[in-house]
Amino acid sequence: MSPRSPLLLAGLLAAAGAAHFAAPRQFDAIVPRSLPGSPRAWTYVSGAAELALAAGVALPRTRRRAALAAAGFFVGVFPANVKMAVDWRDRPTPQRAAAVGRLPLQVPLVLWARGVARTAGGRA
Repeated sequence: MSPRSPLLLAGLLAAAGAAHFAAPRQFDAIVPRSLPGSPRAWTYVSGAAELALAAGVALPRTRRRAALAAAGFFVGVFPANVKMAVDWRDRPTPQRAAAVGRLPLQVPLVLWARGVARTAGGRA
């Protein structure tokens, strides 16, 4: 794993977290209906979580724990990606393909975060 990998992961998390605040409506739409409360609250909570994870992964002292938490986060948001794929099944082919294409991307994200945790020290 590249020495830059933790910072790239932190950058991805920070960009995604900031996007939740800059354009919340697109995230509100993929919040599973089964979650209590308003979709906007979940959008903001998940955005704040991504920003916190980004900070944790960027700092060597907290990197291992934050990267493991990021792996769990990527698993935890998978239902939102499933909802998006289902909701977008009647959209034009490029949008539908993008929504379905997001589903398998969770696997490399989880593996990337685990790899960052592993190289930060200890077992991941």
